[in-house]
Amino acid sequence: MKTIQLLLLALLCFNQIEAQTLKGNKKDIKTILKNTENFSKYVMASDYEKIASSYTEDAKIFPNNTKILEGEDIIKYWTLPEGLSTSYHKITQTEITVIEDTAYDYGYYEGKTKNAKGEESAWKGKYVIVWKKINGHWKMYLDIWNAVD
Repeated sequence: MKTIQLLLLALLCFNQIEAQTLKGNKKDIKTILKNTENFSKYVMASDYEKIASSYTEDAKIFPNNTKILEGEDIIKYWTLPEGLSTSYHKITQTEITVIEDTAYDYGYYEGKTKNAKGEESAWKGKYVIVWKKINGHWKMYLDIWNAVD
């Protein structure tokens, strides 16, 4: 009996550690969560038009080990070489905070890239996104990430 109680206590503690902090307008938070989920779908589908539309016109991205990219360079960054595909992409928010027409979220990302031979390589990291509400639509304005082991 004590083993089951300890297991339940451990699970409850783990869930508390992994809990999200959500601050601000609930509708806006729900939209940002949906936009994030859709962004992962666009990355896995190599839908570069929808990836581009996820960002504001003046967006900047800060990929690991590169300079700041903007404009057409954002889509060039996301465009995979022939033979590569993203077979898995997931963003897990730790916190989302909405303040009027600006929001930020941070957390972790993970994914897998598949080559032409079908071999997959996994990657993961941490990120911060600053969002802007443009004409009623939440879009990514600043997107920074880097790898973790």
